[in-house]
Amino acid sequence: MTAGKGALVLASASPRRSEILRVLGIEHEVRPSALPEEPLEGETPRALASRLARTKAGAVAAELPGRWVLGGDTVVVLDGEILGKPADREAAVRTLLRLSGREHEVISALALVRGGRVLEGLRVTTVAFRSLSEEEVRAYVATGEPMDKAGGYGIQGRGAALVTWVRGDYSGVVGLPVSLLVELLEGAGLPHRFGVG
Repeated sequence: MTAGKGALVLASASPRRSEILRVLGIEHEVRPSALPEEPLEGETPRALASRLARTKAGAVAAELPGRWVLGGDTVVVLDGEILGKPADREAAVRTLLRLSGREHEVISALALVRGGRVLEGLRVTTVAFRSLSEEEVRAYVATGEPMDKAGGYGIQGRGAALVTWVRGDYSGVVGLPVSLLVELLEGAGLPHRFGVG
């Protein structure tokens, strides 16, 4: 897949998703979707992640007929509650202290859309945090890393030091589950070839 008219379109401003595509050798164009990300009343975390991935991709695909558009969304869940991006540093501290010493789920959904065709799926990964002191949490929040991330941490960055173990798809916690992406590309007739050919 080469850059330009036939390249995959990423309907996300996430530098992490774009970097994963780049590392995989998948040429792509970035066209962020600016849709609201609030859950609907009674919507489950899995339904929310799936709807947002599908809606983001669909909105951009409507502007680019004939192009495959990839949308994604990641939701962090603790005790059935969705933990979004922290509103400020104190909110980040509170969220991380809640996650301390506990397991939580990270749900990452992808949707690949072209015209009326939608290929989609999700991966659920369990992440365990070690026990954290408030001083340690505040030091991490002071780095600024948590502020644009669901759940208030980045596992691919300094937030890796908070994690004891991961069960499931690590790349899904980063925000783009690679095994699912490869399946969707295969279904779209765009098999992954490591950027070769």
